[in-house]
Amino acid sequence: MMSTSVSQKPAREETRPSGRKAWLGLVVLLLPMMLVMLDLGVIFLAIPYMVSDLSLSNLEALWIIDIYGFFVVGFMVTIGRLGDRIGRRKLLLIGAAAFTVLSVIAAFSHSPALLIVVRALLGIAGATIGPAVMALIKEMFPDPKKMATAFSMMATAAMLGVLLGPTVGGFLLGVFWWGSTFLIAVPVMVLLLVVGPFVLPESRDDSAQPLDLVSVGLSLATMLPAIWGLTALARSLSVLPLVAIAVGLGFGVAFARRQRRLADPLVDMGFFRVRTVGATLLVFLLVGIVQSGNGLVLNQHLQLVDGYSAFETALWMTLPVSMAILGVHLSTMLAKRFPPGAVLTGGLLLAATGEAVLTRMTAASGVATLIGGLCVVMLGTSPVGVLSGQLVMQAVPQERAGSAGSLSGISGEFGSALGVAVFGSLMTAFYAGHVDLPESVTGKTASAINETLPHAIDAAGRLPARTGGQVLAAARDTFNTGATSVALLAMLLFLGLAFVAHKTLRGVRPIGSSPEPSEDNE
Repeated sequence: MMSTSVSQKPAREETRPSGRKAWLGLVVLLLPMMLVMLDLGVIFLAIPYMVSDLSLSNLEALWIIDIYGFFVVGFMVTIGRLGDRIGRRKLLLIGAAAFTVLSVIAAFSHSPALLIVVRALLGIAGATIGPAVMALIKEMFPDPKKMATAFSMMATAAMLGVLLGPTVGGFLLGVFWWGSTFLIAVPVMVLLLVVGPFVLPESRDDSAQPLDLVSVGLSLATMLPAIWGLTALARSLSVLPLVAIAVGLGFGVAFARRQRRLADPLVDMGFFRVRTVGATLLVFLLVGIVQSGNGLVLNQHLQLVDGYSAFETALWMTLPVSMAILGVHLSTMLAKRFPPGAVLTGGLLLAATGEAVLTRMTAASGVATLIGGLCVVMLGTSPVGVLSGQLVMQAVPQERAGSAGSLSGISGEFGSALGVAVFGSLMTAFYAGHVDLPESVTGKTASAINETLPHAIDAAGRLPARTGGQVLAAARDTFNTGATSVALLAMLLFLGLAFVAHKTLRGVRPIGSSPEPSEDNE
């Protein structure tokens, strides 16, 4: 097992590409990263077309959307360690080949059941990408400064995928059919399959033992019910999702205990005793909660309170994402000159300032306060994603790089799921039953208005004009009060995380400087 002192094995210089070949290899790696993020946005645009063409039920539509993420999270730990064992390049190419074939099948599916199954298999194939890319970046760029630049480019590629999603998806759906959104993957993955073997090094743990199948089973039993429960909890507060989360936690405890006993575990629990690993994964998880929660609440605010269409909302959101891209590159440059802990602390304080701006939103204030505040938040949180990946991968030995990369990916995925569940539940608590209605609005109409803002908008349209206007204004004010309240909570969380980053990472030296002292593991 990995010791808490985390000693690195000597580099295998003969297997590494150098100079121009390494950077060309990075470009090849970044394309599937961008594709994955682009696909996440496109699927939401394509779903209404699938519903119409395939006569999907609401449940089938939800499974088509959700099951990809469930299987990415469920299989990422296993696949990350499998890559360490058989070779990260080999695993990535196998995943790319599977993704290509499955994307074609999905594009021409005529059955909801087939599409759900294919989306699940696409999730398994997609789980190969993140851990393999991170491990290969570590292999290709042993110099910490170059590694930092590579990780910043990886983050930029992912954000470009977010930016391009609505535009590319809208174009394809306007010109072709919904299946064309799946075919985006084909040229990208074919390029990876053709060029990858020539520009990417093979990288594996030659001492790895066969995967422990009991650990694989426990990992799946931990991840799948937990991520499903969190996703379902965001839609309705009921017993079954809570039971699923509890089941996942129970299996998670059993999984952790087994890993401590194994000589070659699926996940080395010693990772979490390394200060730069444990602290940065925690910060990454919690920042992910706020980011996904902000996305949920503020997208709804733009559409339901400010009155923008879904496409207009997506266009407004390009501004905060652009600020995040700028922040990624600024934070990478700063972390080469100043301690990463200081960069993270400063960024989190800036994010708290952005949340303070969001607390000043009103239902009538327009878009400036919302977008301005969110731009500041995204600029402040941008160091977290890129520097957490850098710090984790730099702290672990190369033979465990795939496993470590999977932990970063899972932190991000669980952060997103938790954010939607937690912020969605908070918004429900702040809104439900708190709309100040005119005395003339009673009974089932009043109950519907007090359930959700979309129900209120629908009910207001069926009321007399004056009463409907009063109801709509009251419902939007109530929703806005909830949005500003969760912004206040997010501000306090960012302040707390800034303190955590300052305390736990203050001994970490600037990227590329002399090695850190051994107290890393305290």
